[in-house]
Amino acid sequence: MSHSPLLNLPGPPPELMHDIETAIDQAAAFVADFDPQLTVVFAPDHYNGFFLRLMPPFCIGTSAQGIGDYGTYAGPLNVAADLAADCAAAVLDRGVDVAVSAGMDVDHAMVQPLQRLFGDATACPVIPIFINAVAAPLGPIHRARALGAAVGDYLATLDLRVLILGSGGLSHDPPIPTLATAPPVTRDRLLHGTAMSAEQRQARQEAVIAAARDFAAGTNDLAPLNPDFDRRFLALLDSERLDELADWSNAFITEAGGGSAHEIRTWAAAFAALAAQGGYRTVDRYYRPAPELIAGFAIRTAERTEVSG
Repeated sequence: MSHSPLLNLPGPPPELMHDIETAIDQAAAFVADFDPQLTVVFAPDHYNGFFLRLMPPFCIGTSAQGIGDYGTYAGPLNVAADLAADCAAAVLDRGVDVAVSAGMDVDHAMVQPLQRLFGDATACPVIPIFINAVAAPLGPIHRARALGAAVGDYLATLDLRVLILGSGGLSHDPPIPTLATAPPVTRDRLLHGTAMSAEQRQARQEAVIAAARDFAAGTNDLAPLNPDFDRRFLALLDSERLDELADWSNAFITEAGGGSAHEIRTWAAAFAALAAQGGYRTVDRYYRPAPELIAGFAIRTAERTEVSG
């Protein structure tokens, strides 16, 4: 599912929020019916837990805590530490380089879907997996798929009901600072993760609300949403054509979907993990271009149709 800080902030119109909340409730019902014993979350970060002093392409957390941005849960997640460590070892054994964190900080991208789907971010044991989708240089999207496939191979060895969750927007280009353009205070945060004061966090929230308002009104210069790009990507997932993502270059993703469209690699990893265990079919299908959230917002639920091997 997609995430957005604006789901927890004032501004989006009631009709939009009702539509999205209805779709989230449907996905939550799917999760409740499945009743997972473990959840694996592929999620990006927005310079809240991972910084340019050392930016891994992928990282698995054996311990993690939500930072509480944009009204999300702040505190330790219920990380299945032993399983997370075993998963990292298995992924490395399958030839996918992944870092490991024994103290991962995660933001709304990781926590918001857990809260919305379970009602409590700590309700289910989790393996948190970070995928860099913001900080250049980015690896090709097929490496995110390889990560997901390696994770899926490991999950197939467990006698557990496992929910695989990918968290990311589709086409969107929100105002994210870069080293080249950031003022000194922001540059220090991007590099070293210098903590933001309460006043700075409040100012950032107000800036996000204003950016969304101006974007919906067409009065700023953010790249427009691209529903054609979004639907093309979702169609590949729905029809089990993950192989075709190998032809999607980073330049194409940025040009067609905007700078933050690279979050689709969390979806690619999640579906690759599911596909590693056999065929699948998508069940719930929701998509809406939502300029008030500065995002192409989508939700998919899927289940296996066969077991490999």
